[in-house]
Amino acid sequence: MESAQKNNPLHGKTLEFILNELVKYYGWEKLGAFVRINCFIENPGISSSLKFLRKTPWARKKVEELYIQVCERT
Repeated sequence: MESAQKNNPLHGKTLEFILNELVKYYGWEKLGAFVRINCFIENPGISSSLKFLRKTPWARKKVEELYIQVCERT
């Protein structure tokens, strides 16, 4: 089972870590363009975005998929 996690870029990463990395990489404006949710577009912030993403599985999935794409590029 552990070997299956070695290739998983999300393994051991918290949602807060992932969001912070995406904000560093893209900035809020570009992140809002890629993942069209209000908490990234209007008055963006880490804590409000985390609250929304934890309650909204489809949005969290999009953020995680975007993070995986960033990991593949770097």
